[in-house]
Amino acid sequence: MTSDQVIRVLVADDHPIFRDGLAVLLGSVDGIEVVGTAATGQEAFDSAVRLRPDVVVMDVQMPDLNGIEATRRLAAAVPESGVVVLTMSEDDGTVFAAVRAGARGYLVKGAEQEEIVRAITTVAAGGAVFGAPLARRIAEFFAAGHLEPRTAFPDLTAREREILELLAAGRSNAQIAQALFLSQKTVRNNVSNVFAKLHVSDRAEAIVRAREAGLGR
Repeated sequence: MTSDQVIRVLVADDHPIFRDGLAVLLGSVDGIEVVGTAATGQEAFDSAVRLRPDVVVMDVQMPDLNGIEATRRLAAAVPESGVVVLTMSEDDGTVFAAVRAGARGYLVKGAEQEEIVRAITTVAAGGAVFGAPLARRIAEFFAAGHLEPRTAFPDLTAREREILELLAAGRSNAQIAQALFLSQKTVRNNVSNVFAKLHVSDRAEAIVRAREAGLGR
């Protein structure tokens, strides 16, 4: 993207006051055009497929389809649209889930206008942006080798690896459900699949296998 091109942005958030306020704020910035808004994850996905924005500013906790899953689908269907997650959560599970889903930016609500605009501009240009504290935690996580062990269990889906990693970190099903914005039933089903694919009989054995492979440290 050249400097004289307008950045086309889609804003997705289920809170109308925040969504509309952010849309107005961004629309007042030179070089940014808000091409649409969405109130649910499914609407965000559908709108992005239709509008092909340069950047989608995505909340995480939304009805119909949460922002993490919407980001994952967008990364596959509209890879040219970069996603900047803008949410309340600083939880490591949410941050890492967003990164693995394909988000190229992650900011916490309360960020200054300049920081949001800078993130949108950077992501539109093909870069990645994370708030300073989050960037440090992500760098530490990657430096510790947490990404490489995911290949130790090639039969697991991306979702199952996420859940196994959280299992290895000692998270309960309820905590995993909260971190990944899934129902507890979905988590239980995925945990059962993990047990079957790892050929283990219980949670403790799965955790041992995962930690041997370097997960959950």
